[in-house]
Amino acid sequence: QVQLVESGGGVLQAGDSLRLSCAASGRSFSSYTMGWFRQAPGKEREFVAAITWSGGTTFYADSVKGRFTISRTNAKNTVYLQMNSLKPEDTAVYYCAASYRTVTSDKEKYNYWGQGTQVTVSS
Repeated sequence: QVQLVESGGGVLQAGDSLRLSCAASGRSFSSYTMGWFRQAPGKEREFVAAITWSGGTTFYADSVKGRFTISRTNAKNTVYLQMNSLKPEDTAVYYCAASYRTVTSDKEKYNYWGQGTQVTVSS
């Protein structure tokens, strides 16, 4: 079992930067692929970024590539999402998730989810 708690959300303006954190508790955090997803009102939850257990491989949605960076510190059981050049369309609840599988954008392959943190970007 893994428990995930996101933090760092807020209200920002277009062009701002923000870093989200996801703290994990439980066993074997370092063995999980970790992902970030987001869900805007009235929309499906969508993939944002993922990182392998070692941090050696990352994968991004086209909409955030070049602006967002996912990273992890296994010694602190924490995964991060650095978000730069934020846009109003980035407004959503952001969720972190853990998967037993290799890096994937498929939300159905993630086994554990946090409660989410709200990010609101105004124009």
